[in-house]
Amino acid sequence: MRILLVEDDPLLGDGIKKSLGHLGFTVDWMRDGVQGENALTSEEYAAVVLDLGLPRKDGLALLQSVRNKGSRTPVLILTARDSKPDKLKGFGAGADDYIVKPLDMEELAARLRALIRRSAGRASPRIRIGRVEIDPDERLVWNDGKLVELSAKEFAVLELLVQNAGRVLTRAQLEQSVYGWGDSTDSNTIEVFIHHLRKKLGSEFIQTLRGIGYTVGRPE
Repeated sequence: MRILLVEDDPLLGDGIKKSLGHLGFTVDWMRDGVQGENALTSEEYAAVVLDLGLPRKDGLALLQSVRNKGSRTPVLILTARDSKPDKLKGFGAGADDYIVKPLDMEELAARLRALIRRSAGRASPRIRIGRVEIDPDERLVWNDGKLVELSAKEFAVLELLVQNAGRVLTRAQLEQSVYGWGDSTDSNTIEVFIHHLRKKLGSEFIQTLRGIGYTVGRPE
């Protein structure tokens, strides 16, 4: 899952990016409010982790601006502002969750997964499509009841396809979700991952729309 992190503290931002990366997220990190708003309005993210005390544009102003533009991306505020009025302002501006620093990385990841799950209208973390069952929270996959071993990148591709079941995703969209900004990829990287997934989950599970992209069937 591709996450946008907007945080100006270099040590904290680097720590969050690395920790969430180890927990299965792809993180784009922006250091100020203007960069954050530009990224959120031009790219697709599963969720946003947003600091409030940002240079160039305050986090609340950023949040209000993107909500006024119609953005429905789940936003988790992560800040040192711990008073009740600050929390009420955050939720009033359109935040979906609010965590006060310092934070526990596993809790942050769990809250992000819950936000993403709710935004997709799912109560259960598990998703079933045909014979394949996926648990994004535990990062586990079963095919016909048997546990399937996937690499981290293979799971990232599968997760994005499943989160967008019924929608066709281009190779560029898959690459951005798996690698984020600034990472280079070979021209056929996504095709290799798709090939491996089909071998493990069945050749019919991922459909190709030639010249457009890839899709999977809708969950049961």
